[in-house]
Amino acid sequence: MNGSRNKPLQTVSKGPTDADTGTESNHRDRKSGGGMLKKLKSRRSQTEKWPVVTEDELRALGRDITPDHVLGLRAVTEDYLCRPEDNIYNIDFTRFKIRDLETGTVLFEIAKPPNSGPMESEEEGGDSDTSAGRFVRYQFTPAFLKLRTVGATVEFTVGDRPINSFRMIERHYFQGRLLKNFDFDFGFCIPNSRNTCEHIYEFPQLPDDLIRQMVAHPYETRSDSFYFVDNKLIMHNKADYAYNGGL
Repeated sequence: MNGSRNKPLQTVSKGPTDADTGTESNHRDRKSGGGMLKKLKSRRSQTEKWPVVTEDELRALGRDITPDHVLGLRAVTEDYLCRPEDNIYNIDFTRFKIRDLETGTVLFEIAKPPNSGPMESEEEGGDSDTSAGRFVRYQFTPAFLKLRTVGATVEFTVGDRPINSFRMIERHYFQGRLLKNFDFDFGFCIPNSRNTCEHIYEFPQLPDDLIRQMVAHPYETRSDSFYFVDNKLIMHNKADYAYNGGL
């Protein structure tokens, strides 16, 4: 789900002294706890120009999967394309929040308490797969499909290695149909830092008949989120979605 083309923005990185780092940007807001919150828009990606690849073909590449490879996928993956231990940078997502940017309403929030295991859901709107830690199930009302602009705030920590060119590609499908592609650059993250940014999702206006089908078929809307450092796949998370909440 593409937004306007922007220069890559750095995330907010907080080291052991909790000092702010990063380049000044026009897409910054004050966080309630201090520091700055970076807002990132998706780069434009015309995915149809990438050669079509299958999940099996990517799996045969082993550890050499790049952003260009996953942009060639035309279907949601049935399994993960990398292992948890491929996350050699010890990236750990500690909080995730979705809000309607037009009203400020928080639609979903999930957080990981300090010194805990996998993240636990804080809202009834979601249910995480704590056994794998790489899957989240969402349930929203049909009104979610009418939203135009949604902000997804993510907070994450990194280990003792610097991270260059941290990028996420997220692809959403319904019954095998690619709905939209999101492509975000996190930027550089300093070692042993805590980082916060908000991804701006500009949703396309879906036809009414497609909305009815997505509501009538819960959890048949699915997504893959691929994370890259220096153009190498290091993390792969999955999610599915229902839009029949309250019915």
